[in-house]
Amino acid sequence: MTRRRFYAPPGAFDNKQETVTLIADEARHLREVLRLKAGDEVFVFDGAGKEFHCRIAESRRDTAQLAVLAEVSPAKPESPLQLTLALALLKGEKFDLVVQKATELGVVRIVPVITKHADIRLRDESDAAKRVTRWQRIAMEAAKQSGRAVVPEIAKLITFASLIESTSETERRNCLMFSERDGQSLLQTKGRLADTKQMTALVGSEGGWSEEEVAAARAAGWAVVTLGGRTLRAETAAIAVVALLQHIFGDLI
Repeated sequence: MTRRRFYAPPGAFDNKQETVTLIADEARHLREVLRLKAGDEVFVFDGAGKEFHCRIAESRRDTAQLAVLAEVSPAKPESPLQLTLALALLKGEKFDLVVQKATELGVVRIVPVITKHADIRLRDESDAAKRVTRWQRIAMEAAKQSGRAVVPEIAKLITFASLIESTSETERRNCLMFSERDGQSLLQTKGRLADTKQMTALVGSEGGWSEEEVAAARAAGWAVVTLGGRTLRAETAAIAVVALLQHIFGDLI
């Protein structure tokens, strides 16, 4: 039987993890969509890797109080690959799509990157914050749907230069920049990785990488990787990259 799963952050649990409170959309989904009531049993995950078998104690319009019966194994296991996807900003709902699919495929962190040729203009910091909040919500829903107990972190927007500069020398040995040109194949690159359990994949942008960006990444120690002979849309490339890395280094086999 499919688990009826809900999300509540760690702070929604009491200190002894004996009760948990669902609020807002999660509480309304429980009450108004699934029409669950006191006494019904559900599962709640905290986004940090834990999942609990619970019983509904009380359900109101915007809140629901649940009693925790036991901690259980998550519906689906996490991949052994701790993969960060650094993704250039994309137009429209394309970034939303990648957040959803990358979460389903098992990434642990998504970093939105401002690049030279990305045709995206943010109005102000509030606009950027609203986008991150939306992407975090999409990641939570995708984690719930796919059985994960971990919700990927959506980092604050960062410039390309800051991303490259912020990685340590050790981290750069496990950083891959995917480009439509001037790179080696993924199989050729595989042998140079220092740690195949933790890596960062940089994908983008819709306007392509500038010569300066490719040179800067390579100079900083990032491996430049090219996927096959066809030119992929940025959102296609991002999803393909995550799937490939999970197949080679993770659990997508």
